[in-house]
Amino acid sequence: MFNFKQKKMKHISILLIVILFCSCSQKEKNKTLSFTVKRTTNTFEEKLSEAAISIIDPSIDYDPAYFSIKYPNGDIPENKGVCTDVIIRCYRKLNIDLQKEVHEDMAANFSEYPNLKKWGMTKTDTNIDHRRVPNLEVFFERKGIKLPVSEDAKDYKTGEIVTWMINEKLPHIGIITNKKSEDGKRNLIVHNVGGGQVLEDCLFEYKIVGHYSYTNLN
Repeated sequence: MFNFKQKKMKHISILLIVILFCSCSQKEKNKTLSFTVKRTTNTFEEKLSEAAISIIDPSIDYDPAYFSIKYPNGDIPENKGVCTDVIIRCYRKLNIDLQKEVHEDMAANFSEYPNLKKWGMTKTDTNIDHRRVPNLEVFFERKGIKLPVSEDAKDYKTGEIVTWMINEKLPHIGIITNKKSEDGKRNLIVHNVGGGQVLEDCLFEYKIVGHYSYTNLN
């Protein structure tokens, strides 16, 4: 009788150990799965930052000339570009064609854009409309989110768009990345102000006039 009870208790103990081990193993698997998901999931903003970093090329010639390009998904020669071409090329890497998006909204809402007042245009032009900073500002405000303009670097986050006015006359635009300045206080920006498509600590280098988020998740 004693041996029977001993064997029974031994079997129960082994069973409890197996159950406990399986439970712990499953928890560890869940933790591993959760960790893997966190490591492999990127937000749209992070992907846009990665796209911006991927097109860095100081050899790009700053060329504001008018180019005749195809529509949709048209682009000027790859060795040329201005600040707006940085934005266009970044979004295209995420399969978003700003040439098409801007044209369609402008065609339906022409008076909302500064074409007539600023350039004397009376109709859309798919070669140049999306390559003008003022047009992109209107588009991002209409189709995205207009964010506050401030002097606090913490307000400017990865994947957002900033526009400036340089010397009170030159509109400029860039993409905020997840890279940090040497002091860790500001996100670096990919832009082209004449030195090619570069990554620089230039957030407050010029007068900020616009701040936007455009994720196009619809």
